[in-house]
Amino acid sequence: MIDPVLLRNDPEAVKRSQRARGNDEAVVDQALAADAVRRAALGEFETLRAQQNEFGKRVKSAPKDEKPALIAEAQQLAANVKAADARAKEAEIVFEDLARRIENLVIDGVPAGGEENFVTLRTVGVRPSFDFEPRDHLELGEMLGAIDMERGAKVSGARFYFLRGVGARLELALMNHALNRALEHGFTPLITPTLVKPEIMQGTGFLGEHADEVYHLPAQDLYLTGTSEVALAGYHSDEILDLSDGPLRYAGWSTCYRSEAGSHGKDTRGILRVHQFNKLEMFVYTDPAEAEAEHDRLVAWQEEMLQSLGLHYRVIDVAAGDLGSSAARKFDIEAWVPTQDAYRELTSTSNCTTYQSRRLSTRYRTESGKTAPVATLNGTLATTRWIVAILETHQQADGSVRVPEVLRPYLGGLEVLTPTAVTR
Repeated sequence: MIDPVLLRNDPEAVKRSQRARGNDEAVVDQALAADAVRRAALGEFETLRAQQNEFGKRVKSAPKDEKPALIAEAQQLAANVKAADARAKEAEIVFEDLARRIENLVIDGVPAGGEENFVTLRTVGVRPSFDFEPRDHLELGEMLGAIDMERGAKVSGARFYFLRGVGARLELALMNHALNRALEHGFTPLITPTLVKPEIMQGTGFLGEHADEVYHLPAQDLYLTGTSEVALAGYHSDEILDLSDGPLRYAGWSTCYRSEAGSHGKDTRGILRVHQFNKLEMFVYTDPAEAEAEHDRLVAWQEEMLQSLGLHYRVIDVAAGDLGSSAARKFDIEAWVPTQDAYRELTSTSNCTTYQSRRLSTRYRTESGKTAPVATLNGTLATTRWIVAILETHQQADGSVRVPEVLRPYLGGLEVLTPTAVTR
C-alpha cells in the first residue's frame, strides 16, 4: 500500500494521483480518518501497557498484606490493556482495508486519462511493406505446421493452442535468445512456481479490480499466476535485502495463465490473446532513488530485443487510468502487426516504487543502517505473443518466413521456415 507518512503529510498529492487514474478520491479522506483512529488507539494501548508494566513492579515490591488488593487492581488493568489492544488491532484492519484501496501514486509527468490517452515517446524501425497480400500469423502458422488452434480448442477449449514443429522451436529460440540477453545484463535466471498463495497474489496488487482475470483453485486456495512477476515479487517477501552491490535483478521464466475476462470477441483469432503462454520476465529490487533510472534501463534492454528481431515498434507512456494498481509509471512497447494495420503490445515495463514491497514487507538496509521499503520493477523480455509479429513481419510471398539472424543459431542455422504438407 502507499506510504502512511505521505498520506498524512501530503494528502493532496494522493488525491491528485487518484484523480489522474480516474479513481475515487474520497477514500483518501476516509483513510486519513482511519489512520487518526488507528494512531489514537495504538497510543492508548501503549500508554496502558506502560502503566501495567510499572504497576507490575509495584505489586512485586509491595508488602504481603497489600498484595491481594493490588493484584485485583492489576487484573483490571490487564483487562483494560487487552481491550485497548483489541481496539488497536481492529483500527489497524480498518485502516489497512482503506489504504489498500488507494492505488500507487502516479509519478509526475504520467499522462492523465484512460487507455486511449497514452503518449508516444518514439517510433523505431521501418514499417514493413509487401508487394503481395500479406497473410496473418495464424494462416502462416498453419501453413508452416507451427500453430494448431483446432486441436488446442479440442483439448482445452477456446483460446488454447498447440505450438508444434518449427512453432515450438521458434518459441524456445526466442526465449533462449532473451535469456542470454538477460544474462549479459547481470540477471539471475529463475524458473518460478506458477501457483502462489493468496497473500502473495494480494501483495503484488493483482487481486484488485482485475481479480476476475486470475485463475483460482479454491480447494487448495492457490492462484495461477498471469506473470512470473507475482512469484518474483514474493521471492524476497519478509526479508531485508543487501543492495550494497547494486540492484538485485532476476529473469523469471514461466508459463502464464489469464482468464481474459471481459475480452469476449477481442483478438479471438490466433495466439494474440490466449489463456496460456510462456514469458521471460525481468524483475528488479533496487534503492527507490534509483528506480526511475532502472526503469529506463529495462526499456532500453527491451528495445534491444525488438531491434535484434527486426521489428518495427513504438514506445508509449501509458496513461494513469490504464496503469494497474501497482504501477506508478508504465512504458509499453508495441510492435507493428501488418495484417491488423496496427501496433500491438509486446512488452510492458512498470516502476512499482515501494507499493509492492510495503505489502510484502520487503526492505533493504540504508546507509544509516535503518531499513526501508525497497523499490520493485518488472518488464517483459520475451513472450509467446512475439511470434505474431515475427511471422507477419518476415513473411514472404510463398508463405515462407525468414528467420531473424539472431535466432538462427537456436534453430540449427535454419534461415527460412517453409510451408509443410497438410498437418496430420
